[in-house]
Amino acid sequence: MAMAAEDSPAWAYPVNPPDFKPVPDDGSIRRVPDSTAGFTLSQVRDLFLAPDWHPEAHPQMPSVVARGLKPEVFACGYCHRAEGTGGPENASLAGLPMAYIIQQLADYKSGARSTAVANRAPQALMIKTAKAITDEDARTAAAYFSGLEPKSNIKVVESDFAPKTFVANWFLAAITPRAQESLGQRIIEVPDDLDRFESRDTRVTFTAYVPPGSLDRGRALVTGQDASKAPACATCHGKDLRGVDAIPPIAGRSPSYIFRQLHEFKIGVRAGSGAGLMKDNVAKLDQGDLIAIAAYLGTLKP
Repeated sequence: MAMAAEDSPAWAYPVNPPDFKPVPDDGSIRRVPDSTAGFTLSQVRDLFLAPDWHPEAHPQMPSVVARGLKPEVFACGYCHRAEGTGGPENASLAGLPMAYIIQQLADYKSGARSTAVANRAPQALMIKTAKAITDEDARTAAAYFSGLEPKSNIKVVESDFAPKTFVANWFLAAITPRAQESLGQRIIEVPDDLDRFESRDTRVTFTAYVPPGSLDRGRALVTGQDASKAPACATCHGKDLRGVDAIPPIAGRSPSYIFRQLHEFKIGVRAGSGAGLMKDNVAKLDQGDLIAIAAYLGTLKP
């Protein structure tokens, strides 16, 4: 039986609590390692600015990526970062096929691709931008992100326990001082340096805690060893799972993100191009299977 949207797990879709208030800007300049740049807290929160900590590491950002177009086209690099690295709350775009990115924008614009939890800002902002962006700017942004090199920035750890977390700003972060709790059937993915991640540093790393046995189970499902459940992912995504033509790479991606996409194919809120085949492929998978697949894919080189 397919899952309903109300079954979408809170750990995969963190939502800011009603009393959430961001820390006020004290005017100080924020810094990150290996960068001479500096930004205030207000700047790193500006939806029409992509903080560029390492401009030497990538081509010049197009205007739509760096600044967007007020009032409704937010800077693509704000959420997805200047180097396309994204975060657990959204998607890494670096190295995705240009045609695939353009198609996803079109699917968001048409409503074919939606989200399981409508009040989450990352997806709401994406949908709003997709509906307002011009075809030319969509192609420009897609070309930029497609030309970037994907990064290995995730460590996947099998464990019965995970850090206790709080919702920092639509994503999970470990509480301070650190404490642990039972993991259960969840993926808990947190930035290793919260301050750097909130500053939108593209070189921050993440740790994803997954249930014991997830990697072996995920490997079996991904490689098609359990054909009664699903075919091998390589059938469409290529033998190294790094994509084929307009089909996206799935190796080395955020386990939180991969889980959400599989879940959304399953419940039907992601119904754009290629969704029919994916819906068939995930039809027999339960939530534990989705966790295992996402965990295993996170261990691979992007």
